[in-house]
Amino acid sequence: MSHPDAPDALEALRTRIEAVDQELIRLIGERRSLVLEVGRVKAEADLPVLDPSQEAKVVRRAAALAREAGVDEELVRDVVWRI
Repeated sequence: MSHPDAPDALEALRTRIEAVDQELIRLIGERRSLVLEVGRVKAEADLPVLDPSQEAKVVRRAAALAREAGVDEELVRDVVWRI
């Protein structure tokens, strides 16, 4: 049985998803800029660019935040590693 309000509800949800996607993209861009700045500071200080222990710390922190928020930890770990 079809619900008469379903098309409107779907459109509203899709509009919200688009807004969240825009915010995610903005945040990913902001994060990228910060990471590039970290790389610049490290290069100026003659420090190694890669820091596996720091990367692992960031991923663990993100997983903990995901757990607290009830978000899929593995998804968050994957996204954070990729960005």
